[in-house]
Amino acid sequence: MQTELWAVFLVITGGIIGSFGPIFLKLGSAGLNKNLLSQFKNYKLILGILIYILSAAMFIPALKGGDLSLLYPLVSLSYVWVSLLSMFILKEKMNYTKWFGIFLILCGVSLIGLGSR
Repeated sequence: MQTELWAVFLVITGGIIGSFGPIFLKLGSAGLNKNLLSQFKNYKLILGILIYILSAAMFIPALKGGDLSLLYPLVSLSYVWVSLLSMFILKEKMNYTKWFGIFLILCGVSLIGLGSR
């Protein structure tokens, strides 16, 4: 099956949007406590979950437009986006090991893309 460009775009866009999910879950985790009912008022936590759902909703139709063996590795780019967003939003530090990991992810996704031609 030939992978359609719109499917690749949808997976990458869903990955970028989905990368905000863990950021909001992290921000919402500050408000966690033993009272389970109070978590329904934790809008950051709820937003993180909703973003994950939106991301999955974007991924499902993309599967119709291409090979899973090409599209699913593109989801791993979300690790790159989360790392970059955590630097800017959460002020987390990046070290050489993390940058090297991002480089390896990008190399891997590139090789999979080249291999599917």
